[in-house]
Amino acid sequence: MSLLEEVELLRRVPLFADIEPAKLKLIAFTSERVTFDPDEYVFHQGDMGDAAYIIMEGDADVLIDGPGGARAVARVGRNEFIGEIAILCDVPRTASIRARSRVVTLRISKDLFFRLLTDFPKMSVTIMRVIAQRLENTTAQLRRVLAEAQLAEAEIAKAHSAEG
Repeated sequence: MSLLEEVELLRRVPLFADIEPAKLKLIAFTSERVTFDPDEYVFHQGDMGDAAYIIMEGDADVLIDGPGGARAVARVGRNEFIGEIAILCDVPRTASIRARSRVVTLRISKDLFFRLLTDFPKMSVTIMRVIAQRLENTTAQLRRVLAEAQLAEAEIAKAHSAEG
């Protein structure tokens, strides 16, 4: 993929929609292109974040570690921005990302990412919206899991009272 193709791809990422083409060229030029094969991890839950990624091609699973092992909770694909929470909050990765197909990314270093936020305040608002949407989705998933757990507990209690 050429630099111009990368710039065009960046224009389609909501986070970069308002950035002028010359700046997008700089982002594309200073970012590293990294390719992941199917089942290869982009990063692991618990790792410290040193970069965020834009998926240029392919799709990947978002995995959360749990008592029974890793569980896929979402899928990400072309034009999506991943890994920003760890570098924004300076916390370990909150999930693992595993390629489902061949995944081509632009890796944006932590330093470049913060420079972008400083130079383009609108990006900060867009990032807050993305994170808020993810939080809303996570909260909805937690509600479903809690409801299922309560239903299972009620069925177990009912079965125990029928036995006794």
